[in-house]
Amino acid sequence: MSAVLCDDRLQLWPASEVARGEVPEPHRGPLGEILRWSREFLMSSHPELGRTGPVCPYTAPSLRKDLYFLGVPVDDGSGVDLPSMVAQLRDWHGRLSADLSQEDQELLALLVVLPDLDHEDSTELDELQRKAKDEFVADGLMIGQFHPVCPEPGLWSRTFRPLRSPSPLLAVRRLLVFDLPFLESEAHLAQYLRRFAATIPARMRDQLVSRLTHSGVDAA
Repeated sequence: MSAVLCDDRLQLWPASEVARGEVPEPHRGPLGEILRWSREFLMSSHPELGRTGPVCPYTAPSLRKDLYFLGVPVDDGSGVDLPSMVAQLRDWHGRLSADLSQEDQELLALLVVLPDLDHEDSTELDELQRKAKDEFVADGLMIGQFHPVCPEPGLWSRTFRPLRSPSPLLAVRRLLVFDLPFLESEAHLAQYLRRFAATIPARMRDQLVSRLTHSGVDAA
């Protein structure tokens, strides 16, 4: 059985096919585990979240419209070239977005499961994500890393760890106006302003003013 979407670096399946077991047997366990985690954790509230609602408000509508894709890298026998695979993710997101409405483009999510990475040390995954992020943001995309021991806290609670998943994975979606807190560098901020300056909500404007103010103080 071949993937619905496949190239020399990456295989992707819509969540509906993963749920029905319509993926090659070696990938059913890892992909099924992440799909269950998506439904049971990301779509649920959590007492440590620090706000009401699900951990990720976009997961349920993405799954409902079958815009939630799960994938694995291709190993041609010589090992997996992870940086090249990550670069391919940008291309696949663009292809899948091309014929979608603006609303559906914001719901399109690609999750690549990396079960062979170290489950007790996120250093390799963190570095992979960090090196890729500049190019993704420049293309109007967000790339995030999830890992069993990911130390990143939540936005609303410093004790909550929303990026902990059963297996290491990378997730790609459209850059949204509410992503300002996840953009660390001045280059990221410049890309954000180019895309959203005219439509930034009041809450985001307050955060932006605070960041620019503190940046000016630091520079002085």
